[in-house]
Amino acid sequence: MKTLHQTRGGSGSPDFSLAQYVNDRPYAASSLLAVALAKVFSTARSGRGGSRQELADRPIPLEVTIPVLPCRGGPPIAHRLFEPLGWTVEALPIPLDEGFPEWGSSRYVRLRLTGEVRLAEMLNHLHVLLPVLDESKHYWQGPDEVDKLMRSGAGWLPNHPEKELIARRYLGRAGALKRVALARLAELGDDDVEMVDPVEDEEVRLPEQNRLPLNAQRYAAVIQVLIETGAHSVIDLGCGSGQFLDRLVKSGAFTRVAGSDVSARSLQYAAGRLRLEQMNERQADRIHLFHGALTYEDDRFAGFDAAVLMEVIEHVDPSRLEAVERVVWGAARPGLVVVTTPNSEYNVLYEGLVGMRHPDHRFEWTRSEFAEWSEHVATAYGYTVQRRGVGEVDQTLGAPTQMAVFTRQEGRDE
Repeated sequence: MKTLHQTRGGSGSPDFSLAQYVNDRPYAASSLLAVALAKVFSTARSGRGGSRQELADRPIPLEVTIPVLPCRGGPPIAHRLFEPLGWTVEALPIPLDEGFPEWGSSRYVRLRLTGEVRLAEMLNHLHVLLPVLDESKHYWQGPDEVDKLMRSGAGWLPNHPEKELIARRYLGRAGALKRVALARLAELGDDDVEMVDPVEDEEVRLPEQNRLPLNAQRYAAVIQVLIETGAHSVIDLGCGSGQFLDRLVKSGAFTRVAGSDVSARSLQYAAGRLRLEQMNERQADRIHLFHGALTYEDDRFAGFDAAVLMEVIEHVDPSRLEAVERVVWGAARPGLVVVTTPNSEYNVLYEGLVGMRHPDHRFEWTRSEFAEWSEHVATAYGYTVQRRGVGEVDQTLGAPTQMAVFTRQEGRDE
């Protein structure tokens, strides 16, 4: 007996190859599997490992096999989506009927992924990309759908070459949500603002001729501080994919530049962005990338004129902030520390924003909360601190980004 699918679906419908006879949901991986992964492996997806955090932070050899997966666009789409994330991809098309090879292939593939990836990253890749390959959502999409996408895509989606395709397919027919997602990805990404409608951009309150992505304004503000204070060696703590490092290297004002991050994948992106393999020996000696966690003392953090924590502290669990303070201000003790973080008061001006500004944020501070924290750190570790705003200033709410500049006091460099 034919199902209701036959009466409502034609040859152009997403599930046409099987919908004539049976709904494929019980037999193929889909957005329903992505939902199940999110619920069953919620702790693993978060990347939190408790007392064994170093294991959760470590890439491990993984193999993922999905016997039947809807794949709109065929195997090439699977390669485009997974290979930039470090996976070796095998996507074999499944015939419509093995007894009738002349019928050709179905829209289903057998997918096999192999690679050295953190477990949390693997689960988040699948959580986002299974619905993208299926190009069909089988649950109601609420206003927090963009937050879900950004949370699962944290650390990899903003720099994915197919991020526009991913956002479009993940959010389906929700056009307004897609515009919000692309605006937020552009703010986190590098040079992709042109694909965002200016009215959806978070800098909408700036005059058109002065609009700049907020990340570009942060980079300029921090570099100005570094140059004004005469810093020649700088370490970017939590450097991510290297966007700020790239600007430090290109400025020519800094003789030694280093970047550290807990994500090995981000460091690979940073190395590619900086084109380290193409540098000559003298250029390569000027920059150093290494894997490290801010909650553990590391001799490689020390010996720099300045350290930068740009949009980093809000990604740290509040219970672990004290460890970061001890590592950076207590052990590494650079002469200058520059910290930027969102001003949560400004969030009401962001159209379409639900919750915090980024789904991976553990907290976002008001200006008074940031002032209280920065004064505490400065007093505890022998620094003075000055605060300022970055971005378009609202007279009531302040600037979207708040920045603290810590200067080590003379005689307190033990």
